[in-house]
Amino acid sequence: MHRSRIALQTLQRIAVSRRTHSSGLNRNIVKYPERTLRNLGSTRYYASTSNVSQQQATAAAAKAEPFLNGSNSAYVEDMYESWLEDPNSVHKSWDAYFRNVNMGAAPGQAYQAPPSLGGGVPGAMTAQTSEAVLDTSKIHEVVDEHLSVQALIRGYQIRGHLLSNLDPLQVSYPLHVALSHASDDEISSRESVVFGTGKKYPFGEAEMDKVYQLPKTTLIGGEDKALPLREIIRRLEHTYCRNIGVEYMFIHNYEQCHWIRQQFEPPGVTELKDAEKQLAWERLLRSTKFEDFLAKKWTSEKRFGLEGCEILIPGLKTIIDTASTHGVESFVMGMPHRGRLNVLANVIRKDLDQIFCQFDSNLRAGDEGSGDVKYHLGMSHERINHVTNKLVNLSLCANPSHLEAVDPVVQGKTKAEQFYLGDTDGSKVMSILLHGDAAFSGQGVVYETFHLSDLPEYTTNGTIHIVVNNQIGFTTDPRHSRSSPYCTDVAMVVRAPIFHVNADDVEAVIHVCKVAAEWRMKFGKDVVIDLVCYRRNGHNEMDEPMFTQPLMYQKIRKHPNVFKLYTEKLTQEGHVKGDDVEKKVKEYDQICEAALETSKSINELNFRHWLDSPWKGFFQDRYGKVELKMLKDTGLDEDTLRHIGEVFSQNNDIQIHGGLRRVLKGRSEMVKSRTVDWALGEAMAFGSLLKEGLHVRLSGQDVERGTFSHRHHVLHDQKTDKKVYVPLNDLYPDQAQYNVCNSSLSEYAVLGFELGYSMVNPDSLVCWEAQFGDFNNTAQCIIDQFISSGQAKWIRMSGLVLLLPHGYEGMGPEHSSARPERFLQMQNDDPDFFPDVNSSDFVLKQLQDSNWIIANCTTPANLMHILRRQVALPFRKPVSV
Repeated sequence: MHRSRIALQTLQRIAVSRRTHSSGLNRNIVKYPERTLRNLGSTRYYASTSNVSQQQATAAAAKAEPFLNGSNSAYVEDMYESWLEDPNSVHKSWDAYFRNVNMGAAPGQAYQAPPSLGGGVPGAMTAQTSEAVLDTSKIHEVVDEHLSVQALIRGYQIRGHLLSNLDPLQVSYPLHVALSHASDDEISSRESVVFGTGKKYPFGEAEMDKVYQLPKTTLIGGEDKALPLREIIRRLEHTYCRNIGVEYMFIHNYEQCHWIRQQFEPPGVTELKDAEKQLAWERLLRSTKFEDFLAKKWTSEKRFGLEGCEILIPGLKTIIDTASTHGVESFVMGMPHRGRLNVLANVIRKDLDQIFCQFDSNLRAGDEGSGDVKYHLGMSHERINHVTNKLVNLSLCANPSHLEAVDPVVQGKTKAEQFYLGDTDGSKVMSILLHGDAAFSGQGVVYETFHLSDLPEYTTNGTIHIVVNNQIGFTTDPRHSRSSPYCTDVAMVVRAPIFHVNADDVEAVIHVCKVAAEWRMKFGKDVVIDLVCYRRNGHNEMDEPMFTQPLMYQKIRKHPNVFKLYTEKLTQEGHVKGDDVEKKVKEYDQICEAALETSKSINELNFRHWLDSPWKGFFQDRYGKVELKMLKDTGLDEDTLRHIGEVFSQNNDIQIHGGLRRVLKGRSEMVKSRTVDWALGEAMAFGSLLKEGLHVRLSGQDVERGTFSHRHHVLHDQKTDKKVYVPLNDLYPDQAQYNVCNSSLSEYAVLGFELGYSMVNPDSLVCWEAQFGDFNNTAQCIIDQFISSGQAKWIRMSGLVLLLPHGYEGMGPEHSSARPERFLQMQNDDPDFFPDVNSSDFVLKQLQDSNWIIANCTTPANLMHILRRQVALPFRKPVSV
């Protein structure tokens, strides 16, 4: 009641201010907006008649109405359109007004007061009553009141999330206060937040039960097209100010905004079915009891548990269920370490014994290399989704401690899977990224990755982002870790809707996850779920959070977990019984105990079991064995070289630039004289692989032309926009596809993307070129944590090519060197090991034992052969050229 009264006073104040503003206008010269004239005049209402004079009279009458001005014409249009469809859908005063205009009322006198007694249409004009008109100030007041209601609704849609109940602990600083940098006393009323005014308006309760027409921009009415103001406010509060905060009105697309309203505004739309509640509860049980089991068995181990956000598992599985229903077959996921073991166990369905054995420090290594900690490992697994009964593949990419570094890797892997499946709209392969709140707002690679989302050669047709919002970093309070109100504000740059949700409200989380999956499948765009939760332990289980967040952790110690809260709720509703709870808990505990016993028989760690990108058919056995046989010849016959060179020198029917004609002519002459330059040598390597059916992708800044204007793989017509010709895609009728794509001005995200792309298919050539070689240093995290060490840590191979052009060419000290000494330093992790030079497989063994291949090509022939060798080797190694 108090909220309704406050909102009403604000409406009243707005109406008064608008009337005051309008009263100063000369009523005889009010200009009626042309668009409204068109709607109320001839174009729409009289579409079925040819009476032109009547149309003109109607327009003249409408033009003279004093309440029609630029501020309310859009609303009048909505009323008129509704009246055209159904006269009963609008208020009786509007019905009378539109009828009177149609009957030719004199300008400014279309409004008629309803009779106190008698039948007939209230206010309808007749020949006898045409002279009896009421002062137009009444209709002016009605319009202003309806416009104020519309402003109220829009205010909740825009800023209602600021008033949502999102924090399970109820300790976070009020967001609307933080936004205004004001105290609680200065901003004490909800209406000031809804309208963004920062002021409090006094008012009474007289209008609370008045009925107002609902605009088409809201669906809170359900089947009702008009509601009392009290009910309007109640429904808006219910939709936008409870445990879900919907942030979407910054999206510049009406269809998308309206679709989101359809998912949250209609009465009862967020309620779950009984079966959905039961499924969510059972999944929450497993998520919670998995962490409890680990905490009980390994009390002094770091595991980065999910306590405080156990709802992540049911939510993530709901996304997979929904997307699988729409036909998605493969899910590529990336996440930081918190909750990774739980996701592996309960989402990917990694065998529990394989997880538990990772806690045994006495097991010997079953693979070469250093290995990695258990909460960095990934996995790929194909299984039946029991909700849809469809086969799905779930892949979780391995990730180092650099929390968001895996984001572009996941996107690249997703893009590659889509490419090889011919999935142009993302209907079969989907990416899901999990984030922490501090990392999501603090690490720049998040922003870089977002800006790949809509680029033609990089889009994955939408990613679902889930932020596990602990409301704290390692030990840093959000007030000191970000400048934005929300940790998710970075997503607004790509107009991704953001759904904030209280992680203690299980049913709200499940609904939001369903909506997010539906959004991605319908619109093919990113969406963010902000799971506002807490972290029951410190940064890890050995950390003491009370040092830095004493008040928060006093609350956490007393706060029941979400499984207990939801069990109590369902018990009260009659969906679960006490005996059922004990039985289910005991069953899962027995499953964990049995897996623990099995894990004790495992005597070695095999990281190969944790591969996130297994290459089926590439290795000789499941342990990744390769045969170091004689290397396949990388040479080519002269006919093939000549054909590639000739096609690479042509422009087809493209009207090219005069300077480019000279370049192509020079290429043609080189082919005839049996010589090559750098660009031609590279093209011959690419073209020959395409002929053999091997996909080639070249990505980076300005690679289509080449930084030094030497490549010209994409020829642009000088007369017709977007008309291009790619000679290397015109070599043979049955060749593989060549993708050459200019990237955004990013090294970190784009190199990570191409690494992910190279992980999917070993029989392809994927290249990333730095604009200048020294620009590799802004992608150093990907180079250090993934490319040089990926095989040693995760037994994961990649044949990615890094092209690093540099030299002493007067470009300054930066562009003069790609810092090859850094690559040499990371070439091998054992500098004291000397191979047997007399071995028959010495050359290949030396390459296999290295972290990567480093080459400084001295001739175009060197370049051609090393690029072809990348797919001729019996294994895969990254190469820096």
